[in-house]
Amino acid sequence: MSKDELNIIEKFYDAFTHLDAERMVEWYHDDITFEDPAFGILRGEEAKNMWRMLCHSQKGKDFKVITSNIEYTPEAGKARWEAYYTFTKTGRKVHNIINATFKFKDGKIINHVDKFSLYRWSKQAMGFKGFLVGWTAFFKKKLNQQTRFLLSEFQKK
Repeated sequence: MSKDELNIIEKFYDAFTHLDAERMVEWYHDDITFEDPAFGILRGEEAKNMWRMLCHSQKGKDFKVITSNIEYTPEAGKARWEAYYTFTKTGRKVHNIINATFKFKDGKIINHVDKFSLYRWSKQAMGFKGFLVGWTAFFKKKLNQQTRFLLSEFQKK
């Protein structure tokens, strides 16, 4: 299958595999809504900048993405993707398993929701501390505040 024959989801993750944020966000509608446990809900440019920040932060590192179970129609789709990387703050290895759902409008992604176990992620990324508090609403709120702060700092550049 040539790159031209790939569907939107495959093109999006192909770009992510190469940490090509600009190619990724080309597939996002201007009115995009993105949601995941780490960032909460992001809209428009903020959602696009989140991918720019993530790709930028992983360049030259041990980051790897594997996608599977892609289902696609012109209206909606879903995929499973797995991210392998080292969490910079702790130096710990992470293998995150994410289930993504998509809705499309005008041939672009208008809604993207990534679901994963924040508790599983926190145990890997933060070790014992994650084991103790990674399941709490307090942890999720603090993580959302931290990721939003990093995103706002990134957007200032």
